[in-house]
Order: sequence, then C-alpha cells, then structure tokens
Amino acid sequence: MGLKYHTILVAVDGSKEADWAFKKGIEIAKRNSATLILVHVIDTRSFALVEAYDTVIGERAEKLAKDMLDNYQKLAVEAGLPKVHYEIDFGSPKVRIPRDLAKKHNVDLIICGATGMNMVERIFIGSVSEHITRYAPCDVLVVRTEKDVE
Repeated sequence: MGLKYHTILVAVDGSKEADWAFKKGIEIAKRNSATLILVHVIDTRSFALVEAYDTVIGERAEKLAKDMLDNYQKLAVEAGLPKVHYEIDFGSPKVRIPRDLAKKHNVDLIICGATGMNMVERIFIGSVSEHITRYAPCDVLVVRTEKDVE
C-alpha cells in the first residue's frame, strides 16, 4: 500500500457524525483522485420482532437508505468527485462493513462517524466504529467533529 488512497468507503447512517464523515470523505477522495463508495447497512437483527407487525419494514428501510444515498451521491458529484458509487446492504453493520464490503470493493480507507452511544451501550453491544477499527483490512478514520480537514 502506498501513500495514496484509491478507493475510499464512507459508512453513512443519517447521523450528524456520518454527515461529517461524508464531508471529510469528499475532500480526502478529491486530494487522492480516489473512488468514493458510500455504504449504508440496514441492520436486520431487529426485524424479527418488528416484522410480525409490519411486513414492509425492510422495504421502507431500503427506500429511505436509497433516498439518503442518492442525495449523498448527488452532493459528492456536485463537489467535483467524478467516481462516486453507493451500496445498500443488509445485516450487521459491524460485520458487513469491515469484513465483507471493504474486501469486496478492495477499499484502502474506511471513514465512519464516531458513535453516539453511552458507556453502558458500548459495554454490552460495542460500537460500529470500534468494530470497523478492529476488523478492517485497511486504514480507518473515525470522525468525531465537523472541523475541516486541512
């Protein structure tokens, strides 16, 4: 691996931290002439409980994710990035992002927002960003602030 990133994956979930990660991802991709891949993983672990009452929950989640990613893609192209793709996946974001999607797309940098979970939640279920950092086969940038990247 060199000093330049070629394929950057930004994990987004609609949170303000994900928005910050997205903005930083655009700038880093521009500086590196990299491909930007936007990923949203719909966490299906909770569907079993909800699906008994609402059979279209997966379809709704996918439609919301597509709308969000279409908007992110449009903003990235308007910012001057010619190579922007996105993918919607299902499963556990902790597993799918670092173990499957990063390898599938031959990613050399993953950017994600820091979690807003409290200490008790982190102890029992752990944060997505922590798992990405631990299991990713590439560099990881966890964005904690909206400050500009210099």
